[in-house]
Amino acid sequence: MNASTTTVQRLMLEFAALTGLEPAGEVRRYLWTDAFAVCNFLELFRVTANPFFLEEALRLVDQVHQTLGRHRDDDTRTGWISGLKDEEAERHPTRGGLRIGKELSERRGDERPDERKEWDRDGQYYHYLTKWMHALRRVAAATGDERYTRWGVELAETVHARFCYDPEWGGARRIYWKMSIDLSRPLVPSMGMHDPLDGLVSYCELQEAARSYGLDLLKPEAAELVAICRGQRWETDDPLGIGGLLWDAGRIIQLMIKGAFPEPGFLDRVLQAAIAGLEMFEEAGMLRHPAVFRLPFRELGLGIGLKGLPALLDRTAEHPDLFDRNGLVAARLNALLGFLPMAERIDDFWMDGTNSRARTWSDHREINMVMLATSLAPETFLLV
Repeated sequence: MNASTTTVQRLMLEFAALTGLEPAGEVRRYLWTDAFAVCNFLELFRVTANPFFLEEALRLVDQVHQTLGRHRDDDTRTGWISGLKDEEAERHPTRGGLRIGKELSERRGDERPDERKEWDRDGQYYHYLTKWMHALRRVAAATGDERYTRWGVELAETVHARFCYDPEWGGARRIYWKMSIDLSRPLVPSMGMHDPLDGLVSYCELQEAARSYGLDLLKPEAAELVAICRGQRWETDDPLGIGGLLWDAGRIIQLMIKGAFPEPGFLDRVLQAAIAGLEMFEEAGMLRHPAVFRLPFRELGLGIGLKGLPALLDRTAEHPDLFDRNGLVAARLNALLGFLPMAERIDDFWMDGTNSRARTWSDHREINMVMLATSLAPETFLLV
């Protein structure tokens, strides 16, 4: 076992203990962190062949569904948020979506919005739900159990039907950024910059998996997201946003090789946006700041995306007829590879004991730990 695997194992066992996964304790589930954690446990299983880590991944999936698929303990409502009875809900645990897992209850319908407080309130986030779709697909691939793909598809169907809407002023459909726990009303009506792209790639990932079972699913949902994406710009200087673009670029390339992505032209747009974002981020000099002014999980998200670039260059080189008739894809990927040293700088900075004592680490300890683990061993997370 190499040093990186040992560190990832330590981080994930500590995460399991902190959140009540192993050994059993007070359960604290948070959907974004748990999606990455599932992939990390699967990666440890792949590398070590120790069945304990596969069991942890499956236990975490079950705990997420049993916790975030139900109403909060401090809610007057009880049971599954889907409204299904227990036996039916156990068979379809994602039919009502999944709560974020925030500390505070969601804003009441008669309560005025408070932008600062909203960050700490529960509800459902579209971009967290797409991460869980991906995690379920990785579990299905690792186990050969098609239930996990079916649960991902059911989640996509529910989420798309509730989050996507036609704006009153006309034009293309849009996606609410945040909705109430029961998906009856928007809590934050604005649309995330990359939500339509991330949704499209996640739906295509599930579509490709479902076809192997002889099913043709999510076609109208994917077509609607293609239409939304056509009118969007994706450039951002946010490191986590850039990382997300790189994750999606990697999945698009893998899906294109399988003939499972409907808009190949999106790949060049995504790569261009990632290059522009990295140039802005580098110029801002954020990696020169002390830990107290930096958010580790956002930087680690960028590192995860950068770590996948060498494999993307290899995959596209193996299929020149598909990707590189004019040399553009290779040129974009080589430009991105120039930023790869950033990933090691980010890992080294946050593995330094002095920096990990900063409040920016301790205030978000679990998400930081898990995303550091993903950055150190990103292979399973980056797969389709």
